[in-house]
Amino acid sequence: GEDVTIFGDGKQTRSFCFVSDLIDGIYKLLLSNEPMPVNIGNPNEITIEDFAKEVIKLTGSKSKLIYQELPVDDPKVRQPDITRAKNILGWQPKVDREEGLKITLEYFKKEVK
Repeated sequence: GEDVTIFGDGKQTRSFCFVSDLIDGIYKLLLSNEPMPVNIGNPNEITIEDFAKEVIKLTGSKSKLIYQELPVDDPKVRQPDITRAKNILGWQPKVDREEGLKITLEYFKKEVK
């Protein structure tokens, strides 16, 4: 596989939410009467560097991490506060990141042949 480019030192964090969880959260929000914004997402953070390493490990790739300069406008942290989703919708994500990655990788193994 190709090398993986990481912008910055890779210590910035992101949160990843599996699509079935997003759909469930959005569906519950649509059925509610809530007029105010509600964050739908997975609050569990991981550094970009650790995420890249996790993908490389799960795919069995020999890709290396290549570091490039971080764009000035890149946020250091992206983590949704889902308190309102839990309290108002009774919603929270069910699929953890590792399980979601495995499901996604299996899907692409079947589709990309």
